[in-house]
Amino acid sequence: MLHGYLSNKESFTYQINFFSRFFRVVAVDMTGFGKSPTMEYPFSLDDYAEEIKRVLDELGAEKADVLAHSFGARVAVRLAGGDDRIDRIVFTGAAGLKPRRKIKYYLKRASFILLKKFVGKERLKSFYSSDYRSLDPIMQKSFIKIVNEHLDGEVGKLKNKCLIICGKKDKETPLGTEKRMKKLLENGKLYVIPSAGHFCFSEYPDEFNAKAFTFLTGNDI
Repeated sequence: MLHGYLSNKESFTYQINFFSRFFRVVAVDMTGFGKSPTMEYPFSLDDYAEEIKRVLDELGAEKADVLAHSFGARVAVRLAGGDDRIDRIVFTGAAGLKPRRKIKYYLKRASFILLKKFVGKERLKSFYSSDYRSLDPIMQKSFIKIVNEHLDGEVGKLKNKCLIICGKKDKETPLGTEKRMKKLLENGKLYVIPSAGHFCFSEYPDEFNAKAFTFLTGNDI
C-alpha cells in the first residue's frame, strides 16, 4: 500500500484491517513521511520507486498487487513500468497526469515570474501552496521534482489490470482527471463513489474495500 503526499500508512487503517484477513498486507511509510527517516537529499520519483523495489526484494515477493493513493499512484505507475512483479493495481485519488490549467493559473504564474525578479522570496509566500510551505527545504526541492513529472505516457504503456476508485467530490484529483487516466489505461476500469472526496477509501471504507476486493480476486466490479 502506497500512501499520498504528507500522509502515511496509517491512512490505510481500514484497508489494512480488512485485506489482512485475505492477503499478506505490507503498508509502508515512504522516506520523509510517517515513521520513516527524513530524506538526506531531494528524492525524485525514481528514488521512491527504487525504495519500493527494495521492499519487494526484502520480502522475496514474486508477485504483488498494489493499492496506491494520490502521490502513491505516481510511484505505482513508475514502479509498474519497470518491475514485472507488479500485478493488479488499485488507484484511488490518483495523481500524475499533466493537469489541465485554466487561464487564471497562467496569469498567476506570469505574475510570480515577474515579481520574483524584484522582490524577496518571503514576499511571494502567497503564490505557494500550503502543502509546499509546510515542507522543509530538502522536501520542497523533492516536491518540485515530483509534481513536475507528468506520467501520461507511462500510464498509457501499462499492461496491468487497473481499477480506479475515486470520489466524485474530490477536489485534489478531480473526476475529470481520473476519467482521463481510465482512457489512457489499456486494461483500466473506473468506479466512482458519489459523495466521497479525495480520501474515499477512509470516508466509505466498506464500499471501497468491497469493490477493491472483488477486483483483486479476479472478478468484475
